[in-house]
Amino acid sequence: MEFSLEKTIEILVRTPKVLQSMMENVSADWTTKNEGDDTWSPYDVIGHLIHGEKTDWMPRIDVILSNDQEKSFNPFDRFAQFENSKGKTLSQLMEEFKTLRAINVKKLIAKQIKKDQLSLKGHHPALGEVTLAQLIATWVVHDLNHIAQISRIMAKQYKDEVGPWVEYLRILK
Repeated sequence: MEFSLEKTIEILVRTPKVLQSMMENVSADWTTKNEGDDTWSPYDVIGHLIHGEKTDWMPRIDVILSNDQEKSFNPFDRFAQFENSKGKTLSQLMEEFKTLRAINVKKLIAKQIKKDQLSLKGHHPALGEVTLAQLIATWVVHDLNHIAQISRIMAKQYKDEVGPWVEYLRILK
């Protein structure tokens, strides 16, 4: 599928609802367990998404659309959620994510990005040159990646309980 800002927004606005539907009002065992050492729980993933809403997507879009000659992105702290989420409930994190995403989607729409702007470039600290279209497409795929990750983590809580059906359940492998 070719990049489309309209199709991108279709997913961006739904992500908080999907995650809220999956995770709110379920036992903490579903949302606080992870896949082992150095892995994230669904709770951690929501914190990571919040940090991205604050410091990644829109700030980087602003850099690309700016008149700044350098157009360099600030590095993203992929582990900031561990400190930033301390003391917060999952419901609080979900509400914060929902609010921040709504604000960011409104900002994205308000920019009225034109097709010729999608080829404008910024500089990622690890990846080098990236286009605005690539950045915004990554935002959507990042959401979908973390929805799949949360589904996988939650599914693995019953890995032993499914018995021989484990052979038919790719998510558990």
